[in-house]
Amino acid sequence: MSEPRLPPSERPAAADTAALRAVSHLERKAAALLLLTLALIVGAALYLLYARGAFEPTQSLVLTSDDSEGVTVGMDMTFSGFPIGRVSKLELAPDGNVRILVAVPRKDAHWLRESSVFTLVKGLVGGTTIKAYSGMLQDPPLHDGAERPVLRGDATAEIPQMVAMAKELLNNLSLMTARDSPLGQSLEQVRLLGQKLNGDSGAMEVLLGTPENARKTVEMLDRANQLLARMDRVVQRTDQQVFDADGLMPQLRTTVQTLNLVLADTRTSLRKLDAVLANAEGISANVQEASTDIGQLRNEVESNLRKVEDLLTELQRKWPFAKDGKVELP
Repeated sequence: MSEPRLPPSERPAAADTAALRAVSHLERKAAALLLLTLALIVGAALYLLYARGAFEPTQSLVLTSDDSEGVTVGMDMTFSGFPIGRVSKLELAPDGNVRILVAVPRKDAHWLRESSVFTLVKGLVGGTTIKAYSGMLQDPPLHDGAERPVLRGDATAEIPQMVAMAKELLNNLSLMTARDSPLGQSLEQVRLLGQKLNGDSGAMEVLLGTPENARKTVEMLDRANQLLARMDRVVQRTDQQVFDADGLMPQLRTTVQTLNLVLADTRTSLRKLDAVLANAEGISANVQEASTDIGQLRNEVESNLRKVEDLLTELQRKWPFAKDGKVELP
């Protein structure tokens, strides 16, 4: 039967010494472990420096300003939102201005031109930022060690002015909305106008001023409508009396046709008279017979002329606007 094993705390000291002697070169291994740890730390530091661009070739840019509040060493200078430089040093110039030294990597220096503009903005939210703007990328590149002024913009400096403007705006708004203000009076006039528009007379009262004028205008329009209705009836009656079948125009047309027939008979009688006169001039022997024919023909002409005169008289009676007609015997 094997002996039971005792816990390490209960083992004898001789066994511990024998176990320690079993590990050889312990000090060398510990030193190697320490050196490896140190190498890892140094490598990590060098990698971080490399990642931060500490070993990249850079060119310097000096920005001058009258105040560097919020600017710290290590902050970025951005172009279109991307960091292209880092503040490496802050110093005070003999003239009292602040010199901000910015290290710009060579690979990003082509974004900076002679016409570039630099701003130092302190916003309401967030810290201070340095930004570069290059509007003309065709301009010559910015040389190493160039010194440029920086434009400052402090949003917090405008807060008192904004508060004063807001206060003035509220005061003006209170004055505008007061009951006795011009705007209040205008709104009251608009309310009265709405009441008039919703009244009985509506827009007519608004245009004419008083309800009495609106009532008179409505009465005048009613009378005008009645007068137009009467005129329409008169025109219809006149049309019936003049142009109907039993009107004046058909009767006048019939009279004119009869007058044309009588005139045609008269022309025929006159032609016969001309022929008789010609025969009377050529035949002088039969004077008595020709005289008899002339007397009969004259009687026929006089009868036709009397018909024409009666017809003209009747025509003047039916058409009062005709002129007086005169018929002369030859």
